[in-house]
Amino acid sequence: MSALAPESLRVKIFADGADKAGMLELYAVPWIRGFTTNPTLMRKAGITDYQAFAKDILSVIKDRPISFEVFADEFDEMERQARMIATWGDNVYVKIPVTNTRRESACPLIQTLSHAGIKVNVTAILTTEQVKHVVESLAGGAPSNVSVFAGRIADTGVDPLPAMAECMRMLKPHPQIELIWASPRELLNVFQADSIGCHIITATPDVLKKLSLVGKDLTEYSLETVKMFADDAAKSGFKL
Repeated sequence: MSALAPESLRVKIFADGADKAGMLELYAVPWIRGFTTNPTLMRKAGITDYQAFAKDILSVIKDRPISFEVFADEFDEMERQARMIATWGDNVYVKIPVTNTRRESACPLIQTLSHAGIKVNVTAILTTEQVKHVVESLAGGAPSNVSVFAGRIADTGVDPLPAMAECMRMLKPHPQIELIWASPRELLNVFQADSIGCHIITATPDVLKKLSLVGKDLTEYSLETVKMFADDAAKSGFKL
């Protein structure tokens, strides 16, 4: 692999998923620096007992950050869940959505939790205005993450890079707050995040697998692509 190997990057790569076998496999990879989960990923993985799954994973992954999300929509219940989740391990970050489903800001709760010493990961953020208010709430609190869903911004046809760079500028006075480039869509996003000094990028296993392509000779890659088309055409038995 070229000089752009994962271990040479400034940005920390966190694995995003909720499949136990996959998480433990990636835990053996030194440059996977942490883990994130969410209720959607857990549902896809067929998890039915949230606490049992989390504690099972935490019995092995004890020395890298891992985020587990609250799933309530009322702020008092979010707080109860957050305080419980925070007791599961010193490496646990509690994911709090930036608003509830009624568009009500979670910033008062975020401030309460952060200043009570709970490490939070504020999630589902898509605008710099949201980041501004979240950072104000986290300032002076416990170590925390701000997850901006750059991939979803890109899905709307907007280049997320300028917004992410602006987020980094907002976080600069607050060294205990780290920016997460969340929901990347392609491997290039890892290097974009690294270029602006973003602290963390989350990546699903399908994106992580593409790291083996870094530094690959493009002429050889072209030939492999041609061979793939030829092989698939032959296997399909196409005739004209």
